[in-house]
Amino acid sequence: MQMEFLVIVLGLLSVVFLVSTFYFATRKNENRELAQMADNLYRAQAELAGRLSQLNDNNTRQQAQLAQSINEQRVSMLKMVDEKLLEVSKNVGQGLQQSTEKTNQTLHDLRERLAKIDVAQQKISSLSEQVVSLQEVLTNKQARGAFGEIQLNDLVTSILPPSAYAFQVVLSNQKRADCVLKLPNPPGTIVIDSKFPLESYQALRNASTEREKTEAERFFRASVLKHIKDISEKYIVAGETAESALMFLPSESVYAELHANFIDVVETSYKAKVWIVSPTTLMATLNTVRAVLKDARMQEQAGVIQKEVGALVEDISRLDERIESLGRHFDMASKDIGDIKISSGKISKRIDKIEDIELGTSYEKPLAVEHLTGHQQAS
Repeated sequence: MQMEFLVIVLGLLSVVFLVSTFYFATRKNENRELAQMADNLYRAQAELAGRLSQLNDNNTRQQAQLAQSINEQRVSMLKMVDEKLLEVSKNVGQGLQQSTEKTNQTLHDLRERLAKIDVAQQKISSLSEQVVSLQEVLTNKQARGAFGEIQLNDLVTSILPPSAYAFQVVLSNQKRADCVLKLPNPPGTIVIDSKFPLESYQALRNASTEREKTEAERFFRASVLKHIKDISEKYIVAGETAESALMFLPSESVYAELHANFIDVVETSYKAKVWIVSPTTLMATLNTVRAVLKDARMQEQAGVIQKEVGALVEDISRLDERIESLGRHFDMASKDIGDIKISSGKISKRIDKIEDIELGTSYEKPLAVEHLTGHQQAS
């Protein structure tokens, strides 16, 4: 629009200049004055063209600067959004990778423990085949105690992880426990005792008459009850161990004899919270303990996963807030651009007014020339 107006003005000025030149040429007496006026007209035309060119250059430069500023803001905002999205994606990817690694590690541990169970079962089978006579092994008290501890050690180490048990532990009451199972509260640490008095059982097995059998039964009952009482008093410590303990019998036959013919003794052990176990039932108990430990670890892992998920939710919430804030910034930028356009329109209008004023000033000279020409014709 401005350029078209400039072309029109320049055209008009050129026509005026040509007419004036022609007119001045026909008036030889007025050559000097007309030449001066033509020169003034040419200078005014050149000055007006220079001003219009300068205004056009300023307007073009301002528009270029405005476009560059808007482009820089847009690039900066896009870069910031890309960085935030990349950071969030990286955090989510790391969380998922860590969870996958932990899951794979847990599955690997489970496979290793299943393999250990198979090895333990093979060891137990081999041990059963190699034991020819339990009576020969239990001929003396020291060998009998060592046999019970070894069997207990084999069962515990083959089923549970090393962190879940300990052997020959001294309690706060200075009593030494053959084995302790480290369980989370509740129930807490459980003590296993393997020093069962098998002399009374051997006497019961060797009784040949009714009188000897009766006396052997009385002796067996008293020995087992005393051992139950000792375990309850020594290995159930309030605030340190669980409320119950295990009495390990290294022989299935002794376990069967107690539950078949000495029910009152078994009931007494229940009341004293001393659970009687054989190799088979202890294996089942240890598998249950392993399941409890596994569940506790899974709960810990679940807590970690829940914590990570909570952190992820917080990150997503912060991302939503930042995206909303970014949207507000975009809205403000759009408003600023609209204001800039309004200001640019006002500037253009003011430039048009300035051009009108300058054009009005330049038109006075052609009018003066026309007035002078009419005066000369009249004379």
